Amino acid sequence: MIKIIIADDHPLIREGIKKVVRQEKDLHVIGEAGDGHEVVDLLEQEMPQILILDITMPGKSGLELLKQINEQYPKLPVLILSVHSEERFAVRALKAGAYGYLTKSSISDELIKAIRKIATQKRKYITAKVADQLASQVDINKKVLPHEQLSDREFQIFCMIASGQSVTEIAEEFSLSPQTIHTYRTRIKEKMNLESNVEIARYAIEHNLIE
Repeated sequence: MIKIIIADDHPLIREGIKKVVRQEKDLHVIGEAGDGHEVVDLLEQEMPQILILDITMPGKSGLELLKQINEQYPKLPVLILSVHSEERFAVRALKAGAYGYLTKSSISDELIKAIRKIATQKRKYITAKVADQLASQVDINKKVLPHEQLSDREFQIFCMIASGQSVTEIAEEFSLSPQTIHTYRTRIKEKMNLESNVEIARYAIEHNLIE
């Protein structure tokens, strides 16, 4: 029996994952969490064979939580499940220690295969789209793009700004002060040589970084 913990702040998504998992006799969800604190608490109580983790969680982001889990539980494989396309976060997630990256649109097609390969074989699950992203990263002739120089948190805030979210909304999602988000935005514009939110949005659209 493969024991699973699901971490996603949307109850409907968790229910969707459980519905898919319940169809398999060898898979069993032993717990679910809506934020990073709940994930940590669950792992202290019982250890699954795989953690399915949303990349955009309230408070501590999925990438930050992933790094923390890898430090505390290095033998626990984590599968990232995200609403965001592979172009946005797949390579960052794998570099942070994830065993796989799936978009939520592919739950029914890929999820069970990914769980079994990761949990039983302790091998990474790489889709064709993610493989393409990884290949582009190792292309020695490929010029490093400005957004690839951003830290994980900076990149997440960059994508949120590009999507039209306000400083206040971003601050609330990350449980940070608006002034901190202003500081991040200034740093992002300096690193990417962009002047305004409009330029940030235009760049993101040109590089397929927002849906």
